[in-house]
Amino acid sequence: MSETGQAVLLTMFVLASCVWVGGYVAIGVVASVATATLEPAQRVNFFRGLGRSYLLVGGPALLVALATGGWLIRDHPWDAVVLATVVVAAVLVVSLVVGVFQARRMTRLRAAALAAPNDRTRRSAVRRGARTATLLRAAIGLFSLALVVLGSVLAT
Repeated sequence: MSETGQAVLLTMFVLASCVWVGGYVAIGVVASVATATLEPAQRVNFFRGLGRSYLLVGGPALLVALATGGWLIRDHPWDAVVLATVVVAAVLVVSLVVGVFQARRMTRLRAAALAAPNDRTRRSAVRRGARTATLLRAAIGLFSLALVVLGSVLAT
């Protein structure tokens, strides 16, 4: 590939990675503020809209980052760092798919809990689901950061 092509590909990779990681961090900040300032019913609607909107921006950004990153290292010899990068990328994608389904489940659970505010079983299910969601989001964040670190190691 020409130097110009390599530079364009690297630029696409960096921008897509910035959108993915930056958006992920921004969602954490927004979630904290929304939780502190919105009523439960408003939060359900807000996060449903936010999740769908971010998926339309963050999803393609992640796909571009993964595709361009893969292309950039295509000639790199297969070693432990490349293998770790591929494994972490695959685990990140699987975690995201699980996260999308989990978020949809939580939306339904929260709506059901709001419809029956005295139902302790539903409230308990929401609390358990929220803990699971927090752990899943943390894992996705860690996998994303691990890819940044691995990509930096591969770039040197």
